[in-house]
Amino acid sequence: MPEKGKITLIEVSPMDVLGTEKTGTYALIPELLMKVFSYMMEQKISIAGPPVFNCHECSPEAVQVANANGTARVEVAWPVTGPASGSGDIRRYTLPGGKMVHVIHKGPYDSCESTYLSAFAWIEQRGLTISGPIREIYPNDPREVPPEEILTEIYIPVA
Repeated sequence: MPEKGKITLIEVSPMDVLGTEKTGTYALIPELLMKVFSYMMEQKISIAGPPVFNCHECSPEAVQVANANGTARVEVAWPVTGPASGSGDIRRYTLPGGKMVHVIHKGPYDSCESTYLSAFAWIEQRGLTISGPIREIYPNDPREVPPEEILTEIYIPVA
């Protein structure tokens, strides 16, 4: 795994997932992740990687406004391989791949802002523009590691 805080430009492959989304605040993320996880366990669907959150608000200001107003589009998913289908508001789909800025944040989820601001500055300095939802991947479980050891992989699609 790349070192924390190091910002790189990488090519990301598309990812098949089972996911769901809901409008509200970002506090919905754990609840929605558990909803999809429980469905996958009930259906005996194999999980192919750590959980994903897609943030459709692509600036710090938009994130703050959407969270404060409860209008954030909260999309979560778990990677899958092989046969798997959703039901109701849980569906199977493919997250797009492409050119993305990648950085790892280490520490509590609510302390990610400085890492994001560094990534946004890096993007601006290189004349790039954000071209889609920002993806967070959670490689470790906050119930199993202390807050200072929580990892958040951030992927920002750029053009």
